[in-house]
Amino acid sequence: MKTLWMIGLASALLGAPVARARDISVQGLPPVVVKTIPESGALGVDPGLPEIRVTFSKDMLAGGWSCVNLSKETFPAVAGESRFEPDKRTFVMPVKLEPGKTYAILLNSDKYENFKDAKGQPAMPYILVFETRK
Repeated sequence: MKTLWMIGLASALLGAPVARARDISVQGLPPVVVKTIPESGALGVDPGLPEIRVTFSKDMLAGGWSCVNLSKETFPAVAGESRFEPDKRTFVMPVKLEPGKTYAILLNSDKYENFKDAKGQPAMPYILVFETRK
């Protein structure tokens, strides 16, 4: 029963029938977030942190990104130009954080899909949420 549920979830996430295991590859599936600084779910983040860093599983197109606000109150103030590092996998967004605040950023969504791999395939949506210390 658990296996069928997981197959259904994978199908829903990928928007297509689940492929056989031998057909699945890193190159064929969408990119995913593999690391963030700060980590999603982190408490007590230093409000002096100068930038948010997001690392993807694949090389990404440098020309676009979708950092979507879940609410105006929880989106950080952007303090400069966002960019990809030369590694083509790490996105950097300069920010000005406040103490004692919850931040939430949706990276890609069903409407906004500008984080794309080098082949133009949109990254899976990811919610980065964290709280700064007082």
